[in-house]
Amino acid sequence: SPLVEGGLVIAHVGGPGAGIVAFDAKTGSVVWKATGDEAGYSSPTVATIGGTRHALFLTRAGFVDLDPSNGQVRYTLPWHSRFSSSVNAATPLVVGNQVFVSASYGTGAILLELNGSEYRKIWSSDESMSNHYSTCVYLDGYLYGFHGRQEEGQELRCIQLRTGKVMWSLDGFGAGTVTLAGNRLLVLRENGELMLAPATPTEFKPVAHAGIMKAVVRSYPAIADGRLYARNEHSLICVKLSK
Repeated sequence: SPLVEGGLVIAHVGGPGAGIVAFDAKTGSVVWKATGDEAGYSSPTVATIGGTRHALFLTRAGFVDLDPSNGQVRYTLPWHSRFSSSVNAATPLVVGNQVFVSASYGTGAILLELNGSEYRKIWSSDESMSNHYSTCVYLDGYLYGFHGRQEEGQELRCIQLRTGKVMWSLDGFGAGTVTLAGNRLLVLRENGELMLAPATPTEFKPVAHAGIMKAVVRSYPAIADGRLYARNEHSLICVKLSK
């Protein structure tokens, strides 16, 4: 997905000399270009860290932090599989002055901390939380998400952000996405089952579940006014969540 910021539409194009490109939102004209990284599947995000605006990307080559106003690259970190057919799909997740980056295919996760203009590694591991195509959610010191490759059977799990420690993990759970709704998790499994559970590091205990559509469901749902909108390859559905 493109990033709209400061009158610009910033997109991960993936072209030679134009890995990331900013367009004027009103005219469509090119304002700046940065990197030569090939395109991945990850959507960028933007955050204010230490009073400075940062645009954060996970390209096919790795993590990129740049100034969204002019495209100046502030930091890069190679973070990708050695397999050329692999993808980076999860969005970088910002928590305070820390950035969590994760990828599958034997790449794993890394937690970075930004102080001033310098990043430092807090921890990294391929055994903690390796996101294939869905991004984790964060609440009160913990991350909730899907670990492992979709083709090999993913695990739904919770990890401690500051250490990467696995708090709980459900083997053979299958693939899906996690959306945070207040202090609850909305888990939409690839098989079309929707599950609601409290976001707690002690256990995963669903309080409601329903099959809402047929497989295969990979797109993220959207929540608005007590309704959830979800789609598979053929259908779009709206589910009323509130009573």
